[in-house]
Amino acid sequence: MKILHLYKDYHPVLGGIENHIKELAEGQAALGHQVTVLVCNPSYRTEIETMNSVEVIKAGRLTTQFSMPISLSQPYILATLKPDIVHIQSPYPLGELANWLGGRAQATVISYQSDIVKQKYWLYFYGPILRQVLQATDRIILSTPRYAEISPWLQPVRAKCTVISPGINIERFSPTPRPLHRPPTIMFAGRLRYYKSLSTLLHALTHLPGVRLLVVGDGPMRQPWEQLAQELGIAERVTFVGEVNDEELAHYYQQADVFVLPSNSKAEAYGIVLLEAMASGLPCISTELGTGTSWIVQHGVTGLVVPPETPQLMAAAINILITNEPLRQQFGQAAFQRVQTMFTKEVMTQRVLEVYSELLSSKKKQ
Repeated sequence: MKILHLYKDYHPVLGGIENHIKELAEGQAALGHQVTVLVCNPSYRTEIETMNSVEVIKAGRLTTQFSMPISLSQPYILATLKPDIVHIQSPYPLGELANWLGGRAQATVISYQSDIVKQKYWLYFYGPILRQVLQATDRIILSTPRYAEISPWLQPVRAKCTVISPGINIERFSPTPRPLHRPPTIMFAGRLRYYKSLSTLLHALTHLPGVRLLVVGDGPMRQPWEQLAQELGIAERVTFVGEVNDEELAHYYQQADVFVLPSNSKAEAYGIVLLEAMASGLPCISTELGTGTSWIVQHGVTGLVVPPETPQLMAAAINILITNEPLRQQFGQAAFQRVQTMFTKEVMTQRVLEVYSELLSSKKKQ
């Protein structure tokens, strides 16, 4: 098959969706499919390279507005390609619109990651188009069954929805049991965006004297959150690592005792970093958002789940895990087993390819 993945960014940009596309594209290429990824370049120039048998086209970017790249060349390049399948990660309004108007694939698949949450005013203009885009799409892939229940945009097209959980390459991570670090160390990883609510974790740290926090990743909220750590008097216990490569990321998971994802919005539809942490044998603490975060992290089995924006409850959950080694080890082992059973890239790749094949077979019969 000729497969085209369409999104904003791609590896080595650190982010859950970016890493998800990488694992899926490389898995498909390894099985002999012709795979292209079309994203936007951080610069004005269009660049093409081959990465692990995947052709990566980075279209020149004019600017970035409201967390979305603005590129004139990406829609043009998209219109020149003729894949069997185009697979879009949503929300990405300009990409979805460009494919709806000028895409030439035989079938379109959208992985619906989240509703548009922060830029809700976009929906006054884009909402009617989004409904048309979803109606025209051949299949919609959801990460968890919960999102079909909570999203008003998916209600009219639920018959097109299929649940396929994102998977990761668990071989990158080591679940080796380890004693508590000194000082006890908690970790966060991901793009530093507003909905990650790192401020909640920083406030929780004020109730945990002697506990260290590793913050891996970069983004627009880094400076405000660094400033907040200073204001709270905990800056000496918080390390903002910045962007790291895959090998370094796996190493940082090994330096942690507990992983925390303190997100406060349904924009956090899944949380692939939770899978990476679980594959590293770490118990996780997540927030109850009604999305995939509390579906991945099973409360009392692989970790703990607390309400969003509750620093004291988050601190209490962290304290339970750093002071109870048998429980921490138990949750960590259960976390690894859950990832190994349900969330590997092999399972994900095979299920997605089955969707592609089914759609193309149906098109041939029409």
